[in-house]
Amino acid sequence: MQTATSPASVSKGALWTGRVLSGLAVLVFVGGGIFSLLNAAKIAPQMAHYGFNEGHLILIAWLEIVCGIVYMIPRTAVFGAVLLTGYLGGAVVTHIRAGEPPIAPLVVAVVLWLGIYLREPRLHHIAPLRK
Repeated sequence: MQTATSPASVSKGALWTGRVLSGLAVLVFVGGGIFSLLNAAKIAPQMAHYGFNEGHLILIAWLEIVCGIVYMIPRTAVFGAVLLTGYLGGAVVTHIRAGEPPIAPLVVAVVLWLGIYLREPRLHHIAPLRK
């Protein structure tokens, strides 16, 4: 029998798949944020296409990094996933506004949530998958 203090465990396969997917998500956000900070002058014209200036680029890059780190820490991972979902919502809207398909941020969102769902058994009680 399961108690409130001992949530169900996940299989080793699901745990490692979740860790790999979560690692990819962290790489996208933290790596992308660092890359943006280091190459702000090169990226600025691309961001201008979406209506953002260089000052926005720096803020957006720091948000990516901080939210990615919050997602990476096991105790705050669910909160980080919620923050990154908000970030990705903004990316979806930005792509739609520019007349582009928002496939990339949607795929990243799926990887992000699948990664944490597979490695965090407490989420199975909140959002159970039914057979």
